[in-house]
Amino acid sequence: MQFEVWAPQADRMTLHCAGSTRALEPDPQRPGWWTGEAEAQDGTRYGFAVDDGPVLPDPRSYRQPDGPDGLSAVVDQERYAWRADWAGRGLPGAVLYELHVGTYTREGTLDAAAERLGHLVELGVTHVELMPLCPFPGQHGWGYEGVSLWAVHEPYGGPEALKRFVDRAHELGLGVVLDVVHNHLGPSGNYLPAFGPYFTDTHHTPWGSAVNLDAPGSDEVRAFLLGSALSWLRDYRIDGLRLDAVHALYDTRACHFLEELSAAVDGLSEEVGRPLFLIAESDLGDPRLITPRKENGLGLHAQWNDDFHHALHTALTGEKQGYYADFGRAPLAAVAKTLTAGYFHDGTYSSFRGRRHGRPLDRTRVAGHRLLGYSQTHDQIGNRALGDRLAASLSPGLLACAAALTLTGPFTPMLFMGEEWAAGTPWQFFTDHTDPELADAVRRGRRREFGSHGWAEEDIPDPQDPATRERSCLDWSEPEKGVHARVLAWYRELIALRHAQADLTDPDLADVKVAFDEGARWLAFRRGDVRVVVNLGAERVRIPLGTRPARVLAAWEPVDVPGGDGLLGVPGESCVVLLQG
Repeated sequence: MQFEVWAPQADRMTLHCAGSTRALEPDPQRPGWWTGEAEAQDGTRYGFAVDDGPVLPDPRSYRQPDGPDGLSAVVDQERYAWRADWAGRGLPGAVLYELHVGTYTREGTLDAAAERLGHLVELGVTHVELMPLCPFPGQHGWGYEGVSLWAVHEPYGGPEALKRFVDRAHELGLGVVLDVVHNHLGPSGNYLPAFGPYFTDTHHTPWGSAVNLDAPGSDEVRAFLLGSALSWLRDYRIDGLRLDAVHALYDTRACHFLEELSAAVDGLSEEVGRPLFLIAESDLGDPRLITPRKENGLGLHAQWNDDFHHALHTALTGEKQGYYADFGRAPLAAVAKTLTAGYFHDGTYSSFRGRRHGRPLDRTRVAGHRLLGYSQTHDQIGNRALGDRLAASLSPGLLACAAALTLTGPFTPMLFMGEEWAAGTPWQFFTDHTDPELADAVRRGRRREFGSHGWAEEDIPDPQDPATRERSCLDWSEPEKGVHARVLAWYRELIALRHAQADLTDPDLADVKVAFDEGARWLAFRRGDVRVVVNLGAERVRIPLGTRPARVLAAWEPVDVPGGDGLLGVPGESCVVLLQG
């Protein structure tokens, strides 16, 4: 078997494979690369030593059986026999479901999660979005401190388990999206700097030195990230990637890394004959991210829309601290603006940033499905002091309103696991660092951060306590009980309605019309012949809809269609979807 590794600054490279050692030779065709052959098969352990240093895992390792600090293992990607004949499933018309493998079930494995996919089929979602799967120290964590960017966390089941999960999802008609982190690696188990200039001090991020996308040696670093991304899509048959915090990918080149990545993914899509897509997380408010490359954009296929979330969150909860401040001044106006303009900050002043932010999105050219809309995500729940969901503080009626705005709105909807039944479990920040000093630093840092915002430090969950992860696991006895069952039925009804009504997947943002009353706390919007009305106030309101004949498609509480006066009566903290032709 041929082994190779990029180590441009090394004088000697040694391969340690299956108990034997041999020197690698420089590749005359590729500067900085070292190659050699050794007997190996699926599962064979190996590693590399740089200049007679310690044996380290392969930067391009497909498997780390003993975690990030152990030897790598050979993976025969052709060994798995795929069952599903999968033609792919693109983003238009999609409904996504964000899922964390380690807490979706108490077992915390990909195989256990695969056994629960039937629930998602009944719910009506089209794609599962898996939070990051790359190896990280310990057993449990969010996944954003991963290393070994080509491998699958062994406690989740490793590479074969991911293939089984994807295969089962495809058999059920579900697409699979994977969250990948290119902007940093975890603080423990990251051996890339020993091999080459994977990081640079030219730029700095909240996690330290930036990934090297534009300094000397960056050609190979970019190829490393591109190869990892394409491997998930090709070798594991994943349908799309969610790119974490792309605003932290600092790149001053004429061709930005994201443009290069989008071109490579589009090329692979043509090669394999199925749709593939990239979804960015970004706080830039810059439509160039999702503008096609031929129109001088970066060519990503969609992005998370935090502006919609922030507006909706303030309207539902009344919270106005931090980055919610601008949205909280007139929350229904903020919701209305995002529903029609996509972004809230489109060159407007941001008090949180102390400057103007964003630029306008041309809604006559940008399809609505290129923005993802949501009321809850792992970030917006887990980064709260106690990891409390909306269900912890809102009435079932307001949860129903949040669902209506998300699932009938103009954006691609995304749910966070458990949201669909108003889960009573929190989703908290948890880690399992094996380095005691790092574990203590994370614990103290978390408590210090929220202590500065008025929380008692002793009330902040200890990320390293196994009980914190246990509390965050979904309770699968809830969905059929009481109010949980009612909320779940409402989500199923709205998702079915979205699939059935063509107006609800119309990509034309310019066709969305909104009316609202900030004081009375109601908002209504029109998409074609569909009317969606939410009353966030406690009192019943009468909303003018006109005298054209109407039919109720879905209602949280019973309502009558508008009479001769054209007024629709909506109970407090309730919502309704109508067809008015």
